[in-house]
Amino acid sequence: MTSHTEQSAVTVLGLGPMGRALAGAFLDAGVRTTVWNRTPGKDRELVERGAIAAPSPEAAVAAGGLTVICVVNYDAADAIVRRDAVTDALKGRTVVNLTADTPDRARDLAAWAAEHGIGYLDGAIMTPTTTIGTPAAVFLHSGPEELYQEHRPVLDALGGTHTHLGTDIGRAAAYDIALLDIFWTAMAGYAHALAVARAEGVTARELAPFAKGIGAILPPIFEEMAEDVDSGTFSGEGNPITSAVSSMAHIVHTSEAHGIDAGVMRAAEGLARRAIGLGHETDGFMRVTEILNPR
Repeated sequence: MTSHTEQSAVTVLGLGPMGRALAGAFLDAGVRTTVWNRTPGKDRELVERGAIAAPSPEAAVAAGGLTVICVVNYDAADAIVRRDAVTDALKGRTVVNLTADTPDRARDLAAWAAEHGIGYLDGAIMTPTTTIGTPAAVFLHSGPEELYQEHRPVLDALGGTHTHLGTDIGRAAAYDIALLDIFWTAMAGYAHALAVARAEGVTARELAPFAKGIGAILPPIFEEMAEDVDSGTFSGEGNPITSAVSSMAHIVHTSEAHGIDAGVMRAAEGLARRAIGLGHETDGFMRVTEILNPR
């Protein structure tokens, strides 16, 4: 039986860990895959698996109608696609940019692409390299709906779930930034917690099982707090912001007693105290979103 992607073709520009994972998933799905990377040698394993190594980025994009870019940031992406030879080769073709950067950069590159007759979709990969090509992968896309639907069969070769977020080209990057904000704030909090625990004689391994329990209670809290923020209710019935400030103050005190920087928690406490100072002492902690981003 012939795969629905077997007769398709794709070019992958950028062969860092994620780029190699993307190219590998395309190959596994039977998609004819051309690859190029600025630093030679990273395509060796992919070529052994059947990928076509292009001698230049312009030759790579000329190999098919769809080019997927995954490099370190948009500076690197610009340095590749805004070269005259590559721009000329891309005319009439489509770029799916899975490089992580800011919404404004996505909109800028999309405007440039439109000026040069290049189809453009922006995207974000929300899961690690090990998930690519599996049901656990998560991809977000934004841009013209018809362009997304045209190339969806090939993109599906990457596995997992693909969500088109709308025609605003910066929307995928906006989701990416917001979700990574959660991730890195959480990672910073975990690192800080481990430092405080260690100062009190608790090892990271001893704390980890209980830290997982904290993580497990967050999903329903996220849903509840999202309702609060969108509705503007900010209910503090179960846990008023005054209670949050009290526990934050304890964390700051214990941290600084051990000489541990508590700047992140002091910042969170400061936001909460500002909310209280504005008369919101009976509200929940999410009232701080109004301070961060007034309606």
